[in-house]
Amino acid sequence: MKLVKLFLFVCLLNTFLDAQESNGVLIGRVFDHSTNQPIPFASVQLLNFDQGTQSDTNGNFVFKNLPPRTYQLRVSAIGYISETKSDIPINTAKPTEIVFALKESFLELEGVTITSDYFIKDPFETNSVATFSYEEIRRAPGGFEDVIRALSVLPGVAQADAGRNDLIVRGGAPSENLYLLDGVPVPNINHFGTQGATGGPLSFINLDFVNETTFSTGGFPVLYGDKLSSVLQINLREGRKDKLGGKATISASQFGLNLEGPLAQNSSFLFSARRSYLDFIFKAAGFGFVPEYYDVLSKYNITLNSKSFLSFLFVGAFDNVKYFNDTEEKRYDNSTVLGSDQTQYAAALQFKQLFDEGFYTISLSRNFVDFNTSQQDSLLNPIFLNKSREGENILKLDLIYKIGKLTEINFGTEAKLINFSADIFFPPFQTTFGETLPLNSVVIDKRYYKYASYLNLNHMFLQRFIANAGLRFDYFDALNTKQYISPRFSISYMLTPVTNINFSSGIFNQFPSYIWLSGDPANKNLKAIRVNQYVLGFDHRVKEDLLLKNECYYKAYSNYPTSLIRPYLSLANTGAGFAGSEDNFSAFGLEPLVSAGKGFSRGIEVSLQKKSSDIPHYGIVSITYNESKFIALDGVERFGSFDQRWIFNISGGFIFSNNYETSFKFRYATGKPATPFNLDGTQSIANYNSGRLDPLHSLDIRIDKRWFFEHLTLITYIDLQNIYNNKNGGYIRWDRREKKIVKNQSIGLLPTIGLSLEF
Repeated sequence: MKLVKLFLFVCLLNTFLDAQESNGVLIGRVFDHSTNQPIPFASVQLLNFDQGTQSDTNGNFVFKNLPPRTYQLRVSAIGYISETKSDIPINTAKPTEIVFALKESFLELEGVTITSDYFIKDPFETNSVATFSYEEIRRAPGGFEDVIRALSVLPGVAQADAGRNDLIVRGGAPSENLYLLDGVPVPNINHFGTQGATGGPLSFINLDFVNETTFSTGGFPVLYGDKLSSVLQINLREGRKDKLGGKATISASQFGLNLEGPLAQNSSFLFSARRSYLDFIFKAAGFGFVPEYYDVLSKYNITLNSKSFLSFLFVGAFDNVKYFNDTEEKRYDNSTVLGSDQTQYAAALQFKQLFDEGFYTISLSRNFVDFNTSQQDSLLNPIFLNKSREGENILKLDLIYKIGKLTEINFGTEAKLINFSADIFFPPFQTTFGETLPLNSVVIDKRYYKYASYLNLNHMFLQRFIANAGLRFDYFDALNTKQYISPRFSISYMLTPVTNINFSSGIFNQFPSYIWLSGDPANKNLKAIRVNQYVLGFDHRVKEDLLLKNECYYKAYSNYPTSLIRPYLSLANTGAGFAGSEDNFSAFGLEPLVSAGKGFSRGIEVSLQKKSSDIPHYGIVSITYNESKFIALDGVERFGSFDQRWIFNISGGFIFSNNYETSFKFRYATGKPATPFNLDGTQSIANYNSGRLDPLHSLDIRIDKRWFFEHLTLITYIDLQNIYNNKNGGYIRWDRREKKIVKNQSIGLLPTIGLSLEF
């Protein structure tokens, strides 16, 4: 209630602040999607606002003296498909920068016209792709302004546990997702990330620096490898070029400061530092442990000349868990917690060179994660200690070459030098199923190499078909079977100017995680996990701002690592949550493994998305039916642990004025499979994943208010998550003291307020 009163008090300041409002600036650039060459003399029009201009010879344009509000901008050029972008916020603190990568128009049929579109398809990806702008992610209710949480409304995306960012995409495990930050692979972009997987409680990517995200939930081309289920591309913007500025923020879980501006002629920088305050809240509330985290992000861009560009990127996260074991109750509660102190960073130096028919990018990057993971029993005796370091040094070349108007190729190659070390203390552990895991301890220090090359061809033929075919080669010297080939193919047929039929298929390979290789010397006999994937769908543009999509998919898994000690366990069923003793340490794979697992995931998705336009509301509604089953070493087909049969999402919002906006999100998902407990706290193999948890559902509501005054913009919001206080959690556990089953509960109703002052 205090948070609501504070928000209302802030809103009363509107009377005094509105009088100081001034105007803003919009700058932009138009270039060719394939070659990155600037497009001069493109027509640029502010929709529903009688103002337009043209791009100059370098593809740049500018609008000055714009009243603060959210705009829609349309760009068109001869020989290109027109494109419309919505949700472009103009404020008084700094210029807003927008870029348009126009696709060449191939269609030359008589009487057929392609109109401007809010939904432009990437020619490399015909299926299963969604793009979100910065503003669409920022205002997502219940999202903590988190890049990953905003994706939860998309079809085929399930939530494994309340309060976590474990992406479950079309039945795939959280370890099957690829994150790219400005094209640089980052193993995990979450604080307190799960080793060997890609999830965690909260992303450490600062949304303020995100230009847009592109999320592919399947059928992606050979440009992306070593992952099976999804690709999330996060593209950062450049720093402002007029003067030094920044932003101070207090949000639901953290506070921070951003700085940006020019450093010299033709260069700019971004920098942010943030700290959580959850540790203060947890400690004041008397919790037995408190998490704290910091993160930093920095980017530097320099234009060497009109065709040469250089950038440097650094992002890092520093996570710690503190325990307070001063009472017996706290010691018992903490004995169920697997804590992880982590230091992780990604750094990259990238050079881009344009030429007449394309461009190439050379990057040198490094990923590093230092895991210090531990769990103790109620007497403070260690039952698991894991100090691991994973470092990847990557040299990569990517080339796009346009052979002609109808054909382009993409070629790439990369080399990885990997340093992996682990010092693990794991005394023989008895699982709830009765097996004893015999690892005891292991100390290793390994150097591995990975290589990859790919060639992709994109071609338009018969005026209505776009075909994409590619071949990928991957090599990992840690395995006895080192080499893998992944062919992929997709085709899109334009049935009408507003309707497309799409199909894609291919082979996807993913190498075992480094920690899985450390449990037993024989694990080098593991093979890359393989998925044969098929996607069929259509998309129909009901209106320029309204898109209907329907897709069916089938994923056939093979070579999934399974346990020799636990013949019912496939690692396809691991990777979500915080793992530890309550998960029988399954996700770490610290036992003899064999590539004998197989399974499938199949489903159908329907979605309808409305972009913000002259009608000031937006939204997306989606429904997914998914079925996934896996077979481990014992040959029994069981439901996968991430088989959430039905997923229904609806979210949307309404822009009342230039200052006020409200949005909502409702999610419903069938409960995950679970293994019931016996009366003595053990579990039976015959009942593995035979039960189901309660459905997950929640309603979130958010209200935003903006104030614009000279050289400053204040944004406030109140976000009410789980408004009807549903506390269904994502798993069950056995309480050893009470001798009963306990259902994990989510935090319930969570009201939060955010304040951002941009200058």
